[in-house]
Amino acid sequence: MRRTNARHLRNNNRAISPAISTTILTAAIIVMLLVTIVFVNNYLNGQIAQNDFKSMEQFMQTVAQVADNVAWIPGRTQTLTYASKFGQVTFQSPALTYSFYFDGSLVANFPVGAILFSIPVYDYSVANNYFDEIFPSSQDLLQNGTSAPVCRVFAIEKMPMQDGSYIRVVVVPIVRQLNTVINGVSYDSFYLPVFNTGSSPELAQSVTLTGLNVYYGISSNVNNVTISITFPNPAMGLTQSFFNFDATRQTVILGSNSSVVEIYGGNVTVSLGLA
Repeated sequence: MRRTNARHLRNNNRAISPAISTTILTAAIIVMLLVTIVFVNNYLNGQIAQNDFKSMEQFMQTVAQVADNVAWIPGRTQTLTYASKFGQVTFQSPALTYSFYFDGSLVANFPVGAILFSIPVYDYSVANNYFDEIFPSSQDLLQNGTSAPVCRVFAIEKMPMQDGSYIRVVVVPIVRQLNTVINGVSYDSFYLPVFNTGSSPELAQSVTLTGLNVYYGISSNVNNVTISITFPNPAMGLTQSFFNFDATRQTVILGSNSSVVEIYGGNVTVSLGLA
């Protein structure tokens, strides 16, 4: 009797083995498919986010060029649209304060904002403390010449930050210097776009820049001009280590025949999401 029962049990085990094997095999295939789907989905999302970021590097360079177009013409407005699945453009003001000194005496202060495109690092990341100077190639706060830019564009991934963990493309104003000689008199002119907060209805992915007015200051018989930058929002992480300027203070020694210095501060409102 015991032998019969044992043989019966062995027969039953052999009978159910194919069913168990099939179930295990099916479950394994399903798990592998799920893992593959998750991997492919994450890979594709990562590629899209990377393409978003690279496209926005070009977009933010265009924003910087448009700022130069509108800053010196009160009433001029230009809207630029972008498309991003993972990121968003934000505006932080003030981000920097520019101070101008003539022969050591303070003559003007300009609090300026910065435009930031941010993607969460869980969607796209390079490495913490990643930095790339996009345009221009130098990190000076002062650029010289008629074709010199009035904004820097750079990419940075820096954590932790108060608002979260992001990789960003940043547009921040810098100073352009021009020198001209008219009737034997030398004029040194300094131009700075001053980004101010506009409206943000968030109805569309767009950036609208509007020229408001232009501050103008002039002084004669100036021997040197010093430009310095300070950081009014260090608690947010907007410090020198974020902006990476080569120096936070720069002095320009004017020639012996330099007699007139002019400052132009072009007030520009930055509105986000206008339809």
